[in-house]
Amino acid sequence: MDAEVPTVASGTAQNATDATLSEAWVTIRARKKLILAIASLGAIYGFYQGATQPRLYDASGTIEIRSGSSNEYRIGGTAGGDASSRLPTEVAILKSDSLLLSVAQDQNLANDPAFLGPTGRYQNVDDPVVRQRVVSALQRDISVVVIPKTDLVRISCTTGNAQLSAKIVNQLVHDYIVHSFQSRDEATKRVSNFFSTTLDDLKQQVETSQEQMLELQKKLGVLGFDPKDNQITSTLDDLNRAAGAAGLARIAAETRYQVLSSMDPSILDQAGNAYAPSNVSNLRNQLNLAQTSLAELDVNDGPNNPKEKAIRSRMDELHKEIAVEETRILSEAKQAYLAAQAQENQTNNALDAEKATAYKLRDDLLQYTLREREYEANRTLYDGLEQRLRTAGVEAGLESTEIEPIDKANPPLGPTLKPRTNILLIDTFVMLIFGVILAFVLESLDTGLRSVAEIESVSGLPSLALIPRARRSVSDETSLSTAMRNLGTLSSPKSQFSEAFRALRTSLLLSVAGGEPKVILLTSATPSEGKTTVSINLACVLAQRNVRVLIIDADLRRPTVHHRFGLNGKVGLTSVLTGSVSLEDAIQTIPEIPQLDVLVSGPVPPFPTEMLSSETMHHLLERVKGIYTHIVMDSPPLLSVTDSVVLARDSDAVVMIVRHGKSSKHAMRRARDLLVRSGAPVTGIVLNAVDLNSPEYYAYYGYYGYTGYAAAGVDSAGWESKTDNKEWNPKGPDKGNSGKGDIE
Repeated sequence: MDAEVPTVASGTAQNATDATLSEAWVTIRARKKLILAIASLGAIYGFYQGATQPRLYDASGTIEIRSGSSNEYRIGGTAGGDASSRLPTEVAILKSDSLLLSVAQDQNLANDPAFLGPTGRYQNVDDPVVRQRVVSALQRDISVVVIPKTDLVRISCTTGNAQLSAKIVNQLVHDYIVHSFQSRDEATKRVSNFFSTTLDDLKQQVETSQEQMLELQKKLGVLGFDPKDNQITSTLDDLNRAAGAAGLARIAAETRYQVLSSMDPSILDQAGNAYAPSNVSNLRNQLNLAQTSLAELDVNDGPNNPKEKAIRSRMDELHKEIAVEETRILSEAKQAYLAAQAQENQTNNALDAEKATAYKLRDDLLQYTLREREYEANRTLYDGLEQRLRTAGVEAGLESTEIEPIDKANPPLGPTLKPRTNILLIDTFVMLIFGVILAFVLESLDTGLRSVAEIESVSGLPSLALIPRARRSVSDETSLSTAMRNLGTLSSPKSQFSEAFRALRTSLLLSVAGGEPKVILLTSATPSEGKTTVSINLACVLAQRNVRVLIIDADLRRPTVHHRFGLNGKVGLTSVLTGSVSLEDAIQTIPEIPQLDVLVSGPVPPFPTEMLSSETMHHLLERVKGIYTHIVMDSPPLLSVTDSVVLARDSDAVVMIVRHGKSSKHAMRRARDLLVRSGAPVTGIVLNAVDLNSPEYYAYYGYYGYTGYAAAGVDSAGWESKTDNKEWNPKGPDKGNSGKGDIE
């Protein structure tokens, strides 16, 4: 589980990460020597560059690029086009390899000593190596610039010879104009040749399409150029009409036959002239007259009358004639019906046959339509391209006036030299900027911790104090004791060094809520960061409050506290923990600081971590808490061993020591995480061995030059006056400890 970083200084950490101008100025001041050295190199190089710059001659000419008369007829072109839209392209053409090579060939620049220098032999510009050298030199020496808001282009050339510079510019303008004419003429001719070849193909396609269309016309029987006007269509129309008429005739005949065949023969004459002719009616009338005459003869003359026999004979003949006539009428109606039906069938058969023929020719009609469309499209394209070909022929004969020389290049009267002052200033400024950039790059790559804001930002812990680098005076070291020589707070009570420890004392006493911390553990991430120096001086300033203070050297691996105080290190903490001596016998005193007792480490044990984590060590700390107001413990580095983590559980305040310019960000983060994960009461960090001449710390210690600082004077002199006539006995009562008991 990741450790939770204390949020005490979250606002400070956020402000520290902000890139401000003041922080940038601090970085510049910190690396000002590097920046000034690089700027000096730039000034030296600028002076050398200005003194040794070559004598170059700059010749220039001007041309105008505008719309010419050929644009009026250009294929796909716009009349009166804006030449300024083509200026970037024309500038690229002016500096193209092919055009510059043409200039080099015309002026024989490959063998001109004023251009490439003396070569000693003839050089052929067709050689790829020579050609590359000449073209590269021309691209370097020639400058093509468009004059703003005009169609004018200025061409300049800078060489070591005035005449050569002017010749190159004029030759470039001439070759550019010739190249423009030739490229335009060749492009128009290419278009004409392309159109001519395309027209021949189109002409052949038009003729082929027309022949195929005519063949299909003959096959379809098309009259004229309308595919709908043909014999098949006319025949189909006639047959459709004939089939309709035959159907109507068949229906009429069938109806007449059915009506007559279904009627009573005696009333057949009553069907009307539409179905039966009038002969039947005449015969029936004659039959009726004969019957009437026969009836009259029966009444008048009797049945044997000869006239009656004649009449009866006539009636028999009339009956026969009526029967024959009725039979004939039905027979004629039937024959008419059969004839109409046969005619309808024949007409429908002919229509079906004609339809089958039309269906067979439908695909030919579709092909005819496609051929007709193809023919029309090819003919339209052919006519359009023929017109364009004539236009291209007109363009080929036009003379273009798009490029017009304005100013001819003349040899300059003198060389063009850059002002030495400008060269010097530019080089110095460029190198100065480079130096500033390099300073910030080195600052970002530097993993050392140098400022309070940086330390608080990386660790997430508040800063308790800044300890300046101590400076010893060797004049009177021989007359001082070992403790006086190693304790700056004792030998120089009014110095900035002592004031820093008093500030640390104040921060520590106010860091724990509910009271002052008793057990104060000092540790660091790596060795040689000044833990022992901070520990002994902190213990000294704590004892100056006229309270009893014990300093314990808990670094059982490389103990140094006894060396700093000039004490015997054979009996100490390990001796008490092993029970070989009592606490009273192991504690040593310092004559210069009566209120401060020292418990050195003692003999180095084989297993320091197990000894420090034992219950005996815990009981020992609980015991000294009842005797002393403050217990200061010096411990090993966190990343080397785990002794500090073990001791932190019995501490009231844990302080991390960070050495200015030595500690790295990664090591401090790792050490902080170890303490936080173990639940140690991490109070804050102390930045040790700060260089007061560093610009980032001037604001912290600039006011310490005031020698009449009241607190320093009172604090440093007061404890001495109060303790001159007092001696502390570790085996007796101490009246100055606010009623604390004796050491048992």
